[in-house]
Amino acid sequence: MRKNFVLLFLFFTLLLTAQARLDKPEIYIGVTGGATGSMVVFTPKVTQSYILGSNAGIVFRYIAEKNVGMQAELNFSQRGWTEKDSLFSRQLNYIELPFLTHIYIGKNNRVFFNLGPKISYLLSEKIIKNGLHGSTDVQHVTSIQNPFDYGLCAGFGFMVNIKGNVFQLDTRAYYALSDIYSNSKRDYYANSNNLNLSLNFAWLLKVK
Repeated sequence: MRKNFVLLFLFFTLLLTAQARLDKPEIYIGVTGGATGSMVVFTPKVTQSYILGSNAGIVFRYIAEKNVGMQAELNFSQRGWTEKDSLFSRQLNYIELPFLTHIYIGKNNRVFFNLGPKISYLLSEKIIKNGLHGSTDVQHVTSIQNPFDYGLCAGFGFMVNIKGNVFQLDTRAYYALSDIYSNSKRDYYANSNNLNLSLNFAWLLKVK
C-alpha cells in the first residue's frame, strides 16, 4: 500500500510539470477548520471504529500555472482511535505541515483536487476512555513511541470566489507511512499507521 501511494504521487507530479504559466500569479492566505475521523491501522489487527475530533489552521496557496498551483498549511489536528465497542479511546494531538499540489478546474468558482505529503509531530496524547482495566495490550499500556509522523494525503472540494473572498469546502484522506509504535522484530506490532479523514471549511483572501 505504501508503494502505491508513493507511485501515485510521483505520477501526478510528472503529469503537471508542463502546464502553461499564468500572466499574473494568484496568492491566497486564509484559515481552515473542520471535523476529523481517525483510527490506526495495526498489524496484527485491532478492531476499531473512528474517533471523532477537530482540526484548524492557516492556509497559503500559490498558483502560477494554469489549472495547477501549490498549497501549504500549518494545522492542529486531533487523531487517535477507539476500540473494543468504545471501551477504550486514545486521542493524539498533532501539529502538521501538508505540502500539496493544487489542481483546479474553473475560473472564479472552481472544483479542485489536492495531493501531496504531510509531516506531523505529536504534541500530546490522552486516554479519553478506559473500560479495559487490567489489560496488558501494548496500545493500552504504552505511550506513543514515535512522535514524528509522515505520509500522503489527498482530497477534493469546491470553492466560490466573491470579490476576492474565497469560501471553500473540501474533504481529505491521510495515510501515514510511519508507525506510532516501534516495529522492530522484537516488538509486537509490525505496523501502526495513522489513518485520518476530514471535512473542512476554509475562508481565504486573494492578496494578489
